[in-house]
Amino acid sequence: MYDADTTREETLDPRDWDEFRGLAHRMVDDMLDHLASLREQPAWRPMPAAVRASFARPLPREGEGAEAVYREFVERVLPYPNGNLHPRFWGWVQGNGTPLGMMADMLAAGMNAHLAGFNQAPAQVEHQVLRWLAELMGFPEGASGLLVTGGTIANVLGLAVARHARAGFDVREEGLQGGRPRMTFYGSGETHGWARKAAELLGLGNASFRRVPTDAEFRVDPEALTAAVRADRAAGLHPFCVIGTAGTVNTGATDDLRALAAFCREEGLWFHVDGAFGSLARLAPDLRPQVEGIEEADSLAFDLHKWGYLPFECACVLVRDAEAHRDAFSIQASYLAETTRGVNAGGLPFADRGVDLTRGFKALKVWMSLKAHGTDALARLIRQNVEQARHLAGRVEAHPELELLAPVPLNVVCFRYAPAGVGEAELNAVNEEILLRLQEGGIAVPSGTVLGGRYALRVANVNHRSRREDFDALVEATARIGGEIRAEAAGAAGRAG
Repeated sequence: MYDADTTREETLDPRDWDEFRGLAHRMVDDMLDHLASLREQPAWRPMPAAVRASFARPLPREGEGAEAVYREFVERVLPYPNGNLHPRFWGWVQGNGTPLGMMADMLAAGMNAHLAGFNQAPAQVEHQVLRWLAELMGFPEGASGLLVTGGTIANVLGLAVARHARAGFDVREEGLQGGRPRMTFYGSGETHGWARKAAELLGLGNASFRRVPTDAEFRVDPEALTAAVRADRAAGLHPFCVIGTAGTVNTGATDDLRALAAFCREEGLWFHVDGAFGSLARLAPDLRPQVEGIEEADSLAFDLHKWGYLPFECACVLVRDAEAHRDAFSIQASYLAETTRGVNAGGLPFADRGVDLTRGFKALKVWMSLKAHGTDALARLIRQNVEQARHLAGRVEAHPELELLAPVPLNVVCFRYAPAGVGEAELNAVNEEILLRLQEGGIAVPSGTVLGGRYALRVANVNHRSRREDFDALVEATARIGGEIRAEAAGAAGRAG
């Protein structure tokens, strides 16, 4: 028999809104205190074994209440991030976020808007943001775009559009299993690992991604690219796309994008640019020449949680040909059909530009940030990051025990501790240990990479909180720790002898 006792019906809303309001205000205050005190905190701290073990507790069957859960967050989660909020975090190209971006995410979560499209203001916010971003990148009016989680997915979607547009047959209907010539695409050996993932995910196979040699400045070699494309055509294969990179992950190098665009036009190839962080250098007038040619791309991927300084997750893919973008992903279903009035007037345009149907309101933090700060402020911060990187490079070159291992065209500095008379194997081991001690000591968070067999400390600076004094401290700590490691090794050798 149906139970009509509505007093037994449940909800996940608070029973006492005033009580929850107090907790919510405390959450905001605590997070703002956390952000305001970052410089006094360690850049990173190891997680104690007891804290790590606490995450192995069994599935909760009964709730413990919001107050208790928040207390656990403050004690066991908040103190142990990877450090990317900190002024001395330069390990990977990860954004720092902003207080306004944090609040925008709260507002977006509060609205909980579904951004497949629909007749709603949040969809208009995303349309406006995409028009602004296309304008910033020099794309034509009417270009298409989509906000996604990160650069990998943005790049994968760009390559998927290229595959569909340049296959020469209906690849969506027929797939790649029909015995047709292998489709091949090209990028430098410095191309980010997304390209391999995309090749595998899109059914092209890793063997279809041709890794072209680079020059002394880590840019794709145009003669080697030409030779590779023509050799594949002569072998009966089907080249369809070239990837140019604006800001490589290892060294910050940028391919000659204008030359690549011209080559692709001549050869009938799709030109995709991975501009994950480097493309936003376009905002700074004196850096714009380094990324010239982005505006000629058929598709472009870039992150706004990198040199846009926004909280995760927020990236963008732009496609010059809006029809090609839709053709690569759009589907028709009666339950998604557009109406002339009501909630679904205007349809679901964002669902037709990618894989996701369900999408969150990422555009709000972009919209609020651009309107509140303006693009000129972003340009100044990007310029500041580049100047800081060049300052660090100068300090390294002036130091008798440090060595710069790559050019510094943008914001990535690769260097090492390298006193005279020390062999390469020992230098590699010492520099790897320096990296770990810098991190574990909470001093700074660079990362490591290997260039030409030499282990490098890698500083990738997209940090709006960094100051020149932070880079000076890194130089001093690197030399000091390097000396300590060598002294420890000499002492151990002496005792063993």
